[in-house]
Formats: sequence, C-alpha cells, structure tokens
Amino acid sequence: MDRQEIEKLSSFYKVLAEKNRLGILSLLERQDMCVHELMCKLSISQSLVSHQLKILRDANVVVTRRRGNEVVYSLADKHIEVLLDIAKEHINEGK
Repeated sequence: MDRQEIEKLSSFYKVLAEKNRLGILSLLERQDMCVHELMCKLSISQSLVSHQLKILRDANVVVTRRRGNEVVYSLADKHIEVLLDIAKEHINEGK
C-alpha cells in the first residue's frame, strides 16, 4: 500500500468508527429508510441523523433516491454490507 492509499483507508474507517453512523448502517443493511424512520429507530434527533447521513454520503457509503416527497437512503453497494458482516463476524469469533 502506498501512502495515499493508506490515507484514504484511514479516512474511510474513521467514517465507519462512529456509533450513530454504525447504527444507521446497521438499519440500512436490512432495508432502505428515510430520515424520519432512522430517527425513530435510533431515538436520535433529525439534525444528528442528517449530519451523520451527510458524512456517509460524502464518503460514498450511502446513496439516496426519492420516494414521493421523501429522500430514502440505502447502502451504496454490497461492499459496505460485506465490510460490516466481516467486522461483526470478527468481533463475535471470541464468544
């Protein structure tokens, strides 16, 4: 790995290393959701959900689409789901 690739990976893992963002990703792994649905499931404010989603969008971890008047969020691709599954498998190995 070169220095630039290490920097990009470090930034990417920093995006994943926040509990509210992980909560959002965990929910989106199961189904696409709008901000209101995420707020209700996570019991956090609209501004916090929106802020975390912006970070996830900017990192190309989630994508959006319109559903009527709502913006619906989903995982950007299967790679994100695989990364989350591998990490969960790793932390549960020792149990």
